[in-house]
Amino acid sequence: MKNNNLHCSRREFALLSAMGLAATPLLGFDHILMEQAAPVKADLSVNLFSKHLQFLNYNDMSEAAAEIGFDGLDLTVRPEGHVFPDRVSEDLPKAVEAMKKYGLNPRLMTTNVIDVNNKEHRSVLETASKSGFSHYRTAWLSYPENREISESQTIYGQQLKNLEVLNKQLGLIGCYQNHAGNHVGAPIWDLPPILQATKNANIGCQYDIRHAVVEGGSCWELGLRLIRPFIKTIVIKDFKWGTVNGQWKPINTPLGEGMVDFERYFSLLKKYKINVPVSLHLEYGLGGAEHGATEITIDKKEVFAQMKKDLTFLQEAWQRAE
Repeated sequence: MKNNNLHCSRREFALLSAMGLAATPLLGFDHILMEQAAPVKADLSVNLFSKHLQFLNYNDMSEAAAEIGFDGLDLTVRPEGHVFPDRVSEDLPKAVEAMKKYGLNPRLMTTNVIDVNNKEHRSVLETASKSGFSHYRTAWLSYPENREISESQTIYGQQLKNLEVLNKQLGLIGCYQNHAGNHVGAPIWDLPPILQATKNANIGCQYDIRHAVVEGGSCWELGLRLIRPFIKTIVIKDFKWGTVNGQWKPINTPLGEGMVDFERYFSLLKKYKINVPVSLHLEYGLGGAEHGATEITIDKKEVFAQMKKDLTFLQEAWQRAE
């Protein structure tokens, strides 16, 4: 399939409803265009987290993502990912070739990179730079119990500053994700003191609204105001609080079925003029695809339909936000 025809196909698929996609065979079957919904102006670039397609090879994951309507893939380049770090020089170019074949932009990666002195980490970044990537997510950091948090912040600030120097040489931007739990950056407020040690150019934050609401509750907007100068990419997903075996826990949900106020969030992103690459995650039950399983327990068309549903919700919520 030629790229100019593919782009037309992707625009058509962007108009399909989730029910339409569920009835549309993918990956080698005849394509059937279903009744089209109202057009959605998608003026933001949405990349699918490839973790959720790890039951497919490079070619099939790229074909599926393109037909569903994504602009690219946030490719997992880490242990148990689509590309293993110790094989990055051999396998990353293969993944990129497949993505480009279907018109996908090789822009985002999710990695375990954090240390410029680690030979494997440097190899991942060097290969990514040659392959055309621009942004990557770093590994997470933690606060050791035997060291003051402020001391750790100073150490990590220097670590990210060193990483930024390498990123600049390679034309990359590293992004540290705020992740709920006992991670550095979970409360949001602890990230700026670390990132302020850098030039805020080739290193920054991958802002995750789901994790921000889990940890920030109703004050997540304050955290967003604080971290906004450092945001380089964003992650989209949703959750709600519920009980699991008698314990209250965050439970992941499809977009719009949880506690994240996307219209308010998107209105703030527009107000703050935050226009960065987007990675869509689907962390709720998808037959194992939510966890990056290489074999899933449901029909892949169900996974594709849910991906289409979340993508459509994201696009429409973005357009409604003012």
